[in-house]
Amino acid sequence: MENQMARLEHLTHELKDGNMKAYDQYMNHTRSEGYQVDFQNKVKPFADRYQVLIDEWKPLVTDWVMSQKPNYVYPIQIKDTCENLSIVIVTAFQKDTRRRRFIETIKAIDYVLDNVLEQLKENIASNKSAGCHPDK
Repeated sequence: MENQMARLEHLTHELKDGNMKAYDQYMNHTRSEGYQVDFQNKVKPFADRYQVLIDEWKPLVTDWVMSQKPNYVYPIQIKDTCENLSIVIVTAFQKDTRRRRFIETIKAIDYVLDNVLEQLKENIASNKSAGCHPDK
């Protein structure tokens, strides 16, 4: 269980990083004048890398939510966050992406990922203070 929680925390940080990179791509590159999308060398590798992380993260975080019942984190949020992440890792490279909607989606993703990280920390701290061994 401890290894799973450590892996979940690591993956959540990686997804936060990917979300920030998608935001940076869209705001600082995609929207700039003369931007040309390079699907094969930019979009596909970026999307593939983060889709692998999303696919690993989803069952881990879903199991954790179902077993630990953390505050402020619900299964529907996990499902929606995975879908939103899968969308932003591609739309970040599309010039016709609506700015406001993109930014709101980025914020929604960050909100859920931040809540997961916060609740993971509390979960780990309560296990330690209760003298529980996380592997049991």
